[in-house]
Amino acid sequence: MNVPGLDLVRLAVHLENAGLITGPLTAEVIAGGKSNLTYAVRDATRTYVVRRPPLGHVLATAHDMGREFRVMTALRDTAVPVPETYLLCQDEEVIGAPFYVMEYVEGGQPNLSPELSRQLTGILAALHAIDPAEVGLADFGRPQGFVARQVSRWKRQLDASRSREIPGMDELYEKLARAVPEEGPPAIVHGDFKLGNTLVADGTIKAVLDWEMSTLGDPLTDLALFVLYGEFAELDTAAEAVLVPVDYYAKASGRDISGLGWYVALACFKLAVIAEGIYFRFTQGLTVGEGFEEVGHQVAPLVERGLREF
Repeated sequence: MNVPGLDLVRLAVHLENAGLITGPLTAEVIAGGKSNLTYAVRDATRTYVVRRPPLGHVLATAHDMGREFRVMTALRDTAVPVPETYLLCQDEEVIGAPFYVMEYVEGGQPNLSPELSRQLTGILAALHAIDPAEVGLADFGRPQGFVARQVSRWKRQLDASRSREIPGMDELYEKLARAVPEEGPPAIVHGDFKLGNTLVADGTIKAVLDWEMSTLGDPLTDLALFVLYGEFAELDTAAEAVLVPVDYYAKASGRDISGLGWYVALACFKLAVIAEGIYFRFTQGLTVGEGFEEVGHQVAPLVERGLREF
């Protein structure tokens, strides 16, 4: 079987030597991801998941297999549901790129409901309550100055993909830069926390996935992004908007969320910049597929939503 990006013969030898599998492998791409490639890999008795960077990747830091593997391994015995991790391979000679192997978790991604929103909010609070040092992640990021770096980072991204005038975009950046808040206690931050990065079965969140943007930083960035995904259903897998119970998060986490508005504005700026970058690549003929033109229409509403916080 020929599977793009996965040499099944070499992979089978490597996994058999590691004691994970017996016999030949079959595999298929698990659709839905927009960054790292995900495969369901089967031997005679079990199914595993293999994750590797996209084909032709050039930014190793953006597709760090070791980062995802490390954080999920660290969270294994916590209240945050993650797949069990089995093996990390940094040797690109095996399949042409670093990869890791983890548990195959049964589940899907139904529409966001108030109950699922509450479950996710509780998981987010549980994640932010974990002491990074206690799970071996004390050096997982640079929390000091995290939000200021976020503002600067997304401004650089915007400047790199400008192709049209976007009313209010520069104003939103300037307002954010002038009002960077004092940061509270740092936490493990997922970086893209939403229903679309989970697996759900029988009305229960079975696993939180896609940890490639995780780091140590200000946890309110996670909460604000989750709030925004709830408001803008088209940005996630939800069919309709569902309000995130932020008061429940505040009670469960014990954190002060009185300044959440600034973080929501930052989330608007971040998602607007990402959407504009996708639209820019579309106008340059650098994307393949459908729906990219519509992404450009998301930018203005996000900017308007962010400005309402000031």
